[in-house]
Amino acid sequence: MDLITASGSGLDPDFSVQAAKVQVKRIAKVRNIGESKLLELIDRQTEKPLFGLFGPEKINVLKLNIALDNLK
Repeated sequence: MDLITASGSGLDPDFSVQAAKVQVKRIAKVRNIGESKLLELIDRQTEKPLFGLFGPEKINVLKLNIALDNLK
């Protein structure tokens, strides 16, 4: 849902794990990496809720892109 409802500014630093996983096939193809490797990276980059209670799991887009760049 965040892919559709993200802020108009485009400056949101995070999106949901589900939003990341929706894009796995496309990103894996563009980056020429295996889908399973990308899913592992998404799991490592997932930030848990504060104290395990408050808020959803999320992924920082910039950190994920940097991690993807460092795979090469």
